[in-house]
Amino acid sequence: MKEHQTSIFDQALSLLSHREHSKKELATKLKTRGHEEEEISATIERLEEMNYLNDERFAEIFVRSRLSKPLGASRIQQELIQKGINSELAKTALSEANADWFELAKQLKERRFGEEISTDFKEKAKQSRYLQYRGFDFEQIKYAVSSQD
Repeated sequence: MKEHQTSIFDQALSLLSHREHSKKELATKLKTRGHEEEEISATIERLEEMNYLNDERFAEIFVRSRLSKPLGASRIQQELIQKGINSELAKTALSEANADWFELAKQLKERRFGEEISTDFKEKAKQSRYLQYRGFDFEQIKYAVSSQD
């Protein structure tokens, strides 16, 4: 390696200084920068030992960021799994978030479509599809599109 090139460890630290990453994300980014699997593994292990890289912390922060969008549990879990978080850890992070999924669905519906409850079937179907795409389940969607309170 040339003297002026940044070490893999410094590159990893630089990436982590901007935001939390999952192990998989960080490994992928380091690989695209031309590093070998062996040195990536060693670097990730070192970062974990120093607690600079922590999938549990990443999952917790990621869930909070997605709740502010807001997104539903199934969409958040799917995104976590894509980022290399195992499904058990994803489920734990979601349950520890203590989110009111029904209220989040309702808030999103109101933000996107207004507070008025539509009686038009096509409009309700459109709202339902939107909420489903955002990761809310049937009961939460039903609550959001027909709630009168």
